[in-house]
Amino acid sequence: MGQWLDSITGWLTLNPEWLAVAVFIVACVECLAIAGLIVPGTVLLSAIAALAGSGALSLSETLLMGFLGGLLGDGVSYYLGRHFHQNIRRLPGLRHHPEWMNGAETYFHKYGIASLLVGRFIGPLRPMLPMVAGMCDMPFPRFAAVSILAAAGWSVAYLLPGWAAGAAFRLPLPEGFWPEAGIVAACLAILLGLSLNSSLRGHRRATLLIGCASLTLLIALFIGYPHLNDFDQGLSALVQEHRSPWLDEVMVRITQLGEFKKMFVASAVFTGLLLLARQWRHAVFVGATLAGAAVINTGTKLFFARGRPEILTDPLTSFSMPSGHASGAFAFFLALAVLAGRGQPTRLRLTWMLLGCMPAAFIALSRVYLGAHWPTDILAGTLLAMTVCAFSLTLIQSRSPLPAMPQKTWWLLLPAIVAVLSFIALTGTPHALLRYAY
Repeated sequence: MGQWLDSITGWLTLNPEWLAVAVFIVACVECLAIAGLIVPGTVLLSAIAALAGSGALSLSETLLMGFLGGLLGDGVSYYLGRHFHQNIRRLPGLRHHPEWMNGAETYFHKYGIASLLVGRFIGPLRPMLPMVAGMCDMPFPRFAAVSILAAAGWSVAYLLPGWAAGAAFRLPLPEGFWPEAGIVAACLAILLGLSLNSSLRGHRRATLLIGCASLTLLIALFIGYPHLNDFDQGLSALVQEHRSPWLDEVMVRITQLGEFKKMFVASAVFTGLLLLARQWRHAVFVGATLAGAAVINTGTKLFFARGRPEILTDPLTSFSMPSGHASGAFAFFLALAVLAGRGQPTRLRLTWMLLGCMPAAFIALSRVYLGAHWPTDILAGTLLAMTVCAFSLTLIQSRSPLPAMPQKTWWLLLPAIVAVLSFIALTGTPHALLRYAY
């Protein structure tokens, strides 16, 4: 596969005008039924994204091509299932590998519409679930709505890291950037590996272990952030190079979701609805996570009076470390993901955690994009939220596991949260743009 991959990337290096088409085609194949199981699209997509980040394509063009390609792959797979129904099992490939179809079909029947969202990030299921949805006659408008949401998150998760790596190699970054970035990446990889290993092995105190590991890294970051200056400066420069007026407006709308007063309102609605639904233990967990993250974040800023980047035209007066937007957003969405994963298999719980991290990561990264925080500020906020969430969950489950919530509670909770967050994102932008103009 290495020689085949080298030949493709070599040709695209000599013909960069075809990179956008390549991103589109590979993303489509990666999400296409049967083909997505055979072609190593993830590796190829990462390599092409790195080439795009070296200057051939902007980030928005790369993500757009990946998004559209993924949608086309989903649409074709859905049509195949809708057209052939049970005869789909006679197609080449599926005749000799019935387990591909059986696994996706079982998963779809068990988790319904949520399987399309969660399964997007599970390799063997990603190309098969849209076809199963068509085979089971899922209404197309419902399928399209979920597919659009899933494709947007998938394109960012699979293309952004590669594109950022390509862009980083192109820029003249500070001398110590790569060693410091390597240290940060290694620490986060250890935390992720420890979390996955303890969870998948069913360790009795996995949540407590994750909380302790997050706290250890948080303390190390508080002590060592002055030695990560090149990492902060280099990553901030990389992000600032790609600012544009239209993306500014998008990022301002995203960053508004994490503002303290607005996050307080969303958190109050979240906790209040759980109390209204008489989900007492769930409400205590959510309230402790959100309130704990807010209180500790405010307290730590009194001891780490770190100034903000000198990018804003209207500098903010409060200190920057840890990022309140990052800690509040991660606490909110991680708590929501924990509740979504109750009563489900370990791998599905982990997938819900991944999905919960995505909107929080957008909010956190918007702070670096807008010049309101250093990258280590948002790392500190993220680790703080993980620590508080893990310890809160450990305490609430000290006597018995937290049970899954009834479906009627979710029908009460989700529309209200989506409505509140949408209202927050769509209000107040003009004034905010003046603050974050560059």
